[in-house]
Amino acid sequence: MKNNNLLKNIIIIILALALLFILNITLDSYKVRIVNLCSIYIILGLSMNLINGFTGLFSLGHAGFMALGAYTVALLTMSPQAKEVNFYMEPILPFLKDLNMPFVLALIMGGLMAALFGFLIGAPVLKLTDDYLAIATLGFSEIIRIIIINLQPITNGALGLKGIPPKNNAFFAAMLGQTPKINLLWAGVIAIITIVFMNLLMKGSYGKALKAIREDEIAARSMGINLFRHKVMSFTISSFMAGVGGGLLAISLGTIDPTLFKFSLTWNILLIVVIGGMGSIKGTIISAIIVTIGMEALRFLDESINLGFMQTPALPGLRMVVFSIILMMAVIFKKDNIFKSTLKKARGRYAKD
Repeated sequence: MKNNNLLKNIIIIILALALLFILNITLDSYKVRIVNLCSIYIILGLSMNLINGFTGLFSLGHAGFMALGAYTVALLTMSPQAKEVNFYMEPILPFLKDLNMPFVLALIMGGLMAALFGFLIGAPVLKLTDDYLAIATLGFSEIIRIIIINLQPITNGALGLKGIPPKNNAFFAAMLGQTPKINLLWAGVIAIITIVFMNLLMKGSYGKALKAIREDEIAARSMGINLFRHKVMSFTISSFMAGVGGGLLAISLGTIDPTLFKFSLTWNILLIVVIGGMGSIKGTIISAIIVTIGMEALRFLDESINLGFMQTPALPGLRMVVFSIILMMAVIFKKDNIFKSTLKKARGRYAKD
């Protein structure tokens, strides 16, 4: 039975990689960017679900850890010439000007930087619970953003960083005579690795311990589970994944600034987790794809709409209002897992038939 499941999982991974490769070649630049964002939001959704869904804690500091990963990757991959162009108000620190790393190593460093801050922040605040923990993590996220704004010689302050080198599929584009576009394989492969890691973690002893903490901390403590150690471990791993997701987002966008990492970014990821289901890996994957595509499909709501008999004025932000309403409805009507409950209903109807 285990061999059959292993073979099934290997086949699914191979098919997913093949699909990514085909999409990477066949889709146009805009659609490639959307699929790339889907992969990034899968990583971010799973990272938040690890701490909020599987461990049962309520953290709202994801945007801060994403910012740490994004700025680390940007500074480590940008050329000295690009840094000189960006830092015209105040020169960059000398040791950062010529510092350059390969993309993979820079991405790992971005994750480690976020994990370090996650550990330092998690150690004191994880003694708090519920709303107090949410407020504390949200506060730390804003502190990180304000520090980024004020560290002009390192982060370029409010001006942000532009000209972050993208990862293009130049090789395949040259073979097919196409214009180079974003390479889907980077974010896609890392998303697959994240999914596999989350499945292995949740099936192992650490995953079972995290679920036990979520269900009943007193019972978990009586079983010999070190609550503080496991919470800090979960928070640190979640921060690492958020840092990697932030680094991929920086590479995808090509430009970052502190306004990108406001609370609204955490809100988007929370929307994915809640709709997909707290503690559901499959639900998070499906939700990340639906929400990302939905955000792009509803962009027309921010613009002026011609209804034929009248033309509505442009309402910037209406798109996010719609998603906020969706989040509230999801919390009110489907507290546990939208996709699981829908599947159960479908099975029940099939059984009756």
